[in-house]
Amino acid sequence: MANGNGGALSGAVIAVAGAGGPVGKATLLRLAEAGAVVVGSDNDPERLAEAVDAARYAHGGATVVGDTVDLLDRDSAKDWAARTEKEFGRVDGLVHLVGGWRGSETFTKTSLDDWDLLELLLIRTVQHTSLAFHEALQRSDRGRYVLISAAGAGKPTAGNAAYAAAKAAAEAWTLAMADYFRKAGISEGAEGPTSAAAILVVKALVHDAMRAERPNAKFAGFTDVKDLAESITGVWDQPAPEVNGKRLWLTEKP
Repeated sequence: MANGNGGALSGAVIAVAGAGGPVGKATLLRLAEAGAVVVGSDNDPERLAEAVDAARYAHGGATVVGDTVDLLDRDSAKDWAARTEKEFGRVDGLVHLVGGWRGSETFTKTSLDDWDLLELLLIRTVQHTSLAFHEALQRSDRGRYVLISAAGAGKPTAGNAAYAAAKAAAEAWTLAMADYFRKAGISEGAEGPTSAAAILVVKALVHDAMRAERPNAKFAGFTDVKDLAESITGVWDQPAPEVNGKRLWLTEKP
């Protein structure tokens, strides 16, 4: 397990997109514990500040900063990547946590307005962060791009057409980035990729507030956000060729 005493993430500079939610809060905490310099972004400054402060408080001495970024604006994403690399000298990871969900009772009741929203949240933000950070990640000796996806991307249900299609598109985009890393590694004389793009697949996520709101719910097959954060840090524990272009399942395959 990575830790602050010489682990795989010790001294690494990790950017976290969508850091203000429950998943982001757990991820900032775990990355800080692992010894990383953590640069979180969110479009909600108050929510972001709360997550950043929690990670700093829990791990005194850790460098955890927040940057309000509009990831729907490509220039804003590019500026964030450039600022991060300029300030810290390198970027070793981008963890993409921007999410969103819309569904319908049946396939025939699907609203394409839901698609319009999910295309922005789940695809456009992936496009912008990957294009902004891929060169810095390739320059790193441990570069990782981590996408969180859903099992439904490969087995969509009738009422989740828009969500599943958006997740599938985000996965395809990330796998194309993985092919870039593979080819870049070979062109630089390595036998395979030296950086990696990986996909962590969950059924759905659960956190303490959800359990408090629904104390009798089973949340069967759900992944706790703390466990997801642990799995995110674990991507750095594995060599780039072993995780590049891979779907790493945290739930049962459908």
